[in-house]
Amino acid sequence: MLDTLQNVAGFVVNIDLLSTYGYRLLLGLQITAEVVLISCSLGFVLAYPLSRARMSKNLFISSPALAYVTFFRGTPLLCQLYLVYYGAGEFRPFFQSIDLWWFFRDAFYCCIFAFTLNTCAYQAEILRGAIQSVPKGQIEAARALGLSGYSIARYVVFPQALLVALRPLGNELIGIIKASALAAIVTLLDLMGETRFVFAKTFDFSIYLYAAIIYLAITQAISRLWNWMELLLSRHLLAGRPATMVLGPGARQGQAALDPLRAET
Repeated sequence: MLDTLQNVAGFVVNIDLLSTYGYRLLLGLQITAEVVLISCSLGFVLAYPLSRARMSKNLFISSPALAYVTFFRGTPLLCQLYLVYYGAGEFRPFFQSIDLWWFFRDAFYCCIFAFTLNTCAYQAEILRGAIQSVPKGQIEAARALGLSGYSIARYVVFPQALLVALRPLGNELIGIIKASALAAIVTLLDLMGETRFVFAKTFDFSIYLYAAIIYLAITQAISRLWNWMELLLSRHLLAGRPATMVLGPGARQGQAALDPLRAET
């Protein structure tokens, strides 16, 4: 029994392995952070015009946007990554002719490109749902007051829509962090790629445990950060029922959605 406990402790806390290869996990974590932050940021920037295209009444605008969202939300991210990384090689002469082969031959850029296309589709649907959740009466009232379209979007629609979209956007960020492990399959030495490299050198399976702990720590930290942001941005909804009556039906809907948060606090 004592030998078993010692073996388990040695598996969980392998000082020699961490002292020798721990720096490689940190280097891989840096690559993972760069891929996730860049792709999610670009995806968020592109998601808004895509969401507006989805809501357009013009079929020539909404149909391509719908096709894009359907494809990238309905196919596996691994398949999309293969199409970008390996499929680009089929068009190498074309990319060389326009001086873009340097981009598609690099696994780092291909991962960013594939993850951006994927998360853009998901974030666009999140923003579309959030924008459509804003009561139309508020928009009509803003127009009656003479506000421009830009002012309505900035002061009326966006503040409410972003609060509604905050939690789903956080879930999408966590999903991309976990999905970024697929980048190791296309030879990128991110956190999972470095983990596979260390395992190939040492055949010590505990290195995967350390990688899992790092992923868990990151996702939990982001989850707690999002909880804090949500509570901070929804103080006016948590103030009480009289305040929601002043703010109107939209605020009451937000209050109902945030009742579980109040119970936790």
